[in-house]
Amino acid sequence: MRAPTLEDIETLAVEAYKDLPEEFRALCGEIRFIVADFAEDEVLDHLGIEDPFDLLGLFEGRPIGDLGVPITGAMTNRILLYRRPIIDYWAEHEDTLSDIVKHVLVHEIGHHFGLSDADMEALEAEAD
Repeated sequence: MRAPTLEDIETLAVEAYKDLPEEFRALCGEIRFIVADFAEDEVLDHLGIEDPFDLLGLFEGRPIGDLGVPITGAMTNRILLYRRPIIDYWAEHEDTLSDIVKHVLVHEIGHHFGLSDADMEALEAEAD
């Protein structure tokens, strides 16, 4: 069995996004999905993360609450998924790869909506 490729992870992300409710996707606006093996060192340093396996995904852009503030030269929002940490997590847990990618994707979209990690943990705990 071969490890999933960057393209495999991207395909899972696109399919997971398509499965989200239309109303939710409409609120997301234009978001690009990018898959890389690991986050760049500068990103890890900025976030204070020492082990690159600790970061499965990242939202880059303007949270939806900031969109009313005009800004020039803004790039399209993007969600980065990190293949190697996702595969490592998959190997250590019972979840399917598809479910993990979907979870990371939804988590990063949560950041697009302006939610912090603590906000999302509280919401997940409420849902359970």
